[in-house]
Amino acid sequence: MESKHLADWLRDAHAMERQAEKMLQSQAHRLEHYPQLQKRIEEHIEETKNQSKKLEHCLTLVGADTSTFKDMGAELTAFGQAVGGMMAEDEVVKGGIASYAFENFEIASYKALIKAADMASQPEVSQVCKEILQEEIAMADWLSKHLDETTQQFLERDNDDDFFLKCLKCVRSEEHTSELQ
Repeated sequence: MESKHLADWLRDAHAMERQAEKMLQSQAHRLEHYPQLQKRIEEHIEETKNQSKKLEHCLTLVGADTSTFKDMGAELTAFGQAVGGMMAEDEVVKGGIASYAFENFEIASYKALIKAADMASQPEVSQVCKEILQEEIAMADWLSKHLDETTQQFLERDNDDDFFLKCLKCVRSEEHTSELQ
């Protein structure tokens, strides 16, 4: 059975991976206080780059190429998400939630691609998508298992920052009081 949607969905997946790459890169360099999360994000950036290359190969297998328009749109979306995240005080928690949701979106996308590739008699495309699917499942599982820990680390750091600011205000107040005397 021929699948008229397979090439389009592969282009969508390629754009999705480009978006993920930009989004993860933006997030990774701001995670210095969360080394375990930063390390896993950096590993997934490399997986994502390889996934893009694999999808480009799949597109050639079905006689198609990437969509510059879709890739640009995805990169602009990732840029907007990165800028929005930079402004959030609790970016690490919101980023973890968004990343987990995005990974599950990718998982669903690859499941549909596998079915479309199977129905279009494209076993190599199906196999590549199955490999990518396993990487996305692994990342989603990792994020799910570590979200509690990341949230706890954020809240503890936030409490420490609040305590530090209160102490700083007290010290400044005492300095000001002693200057007045």
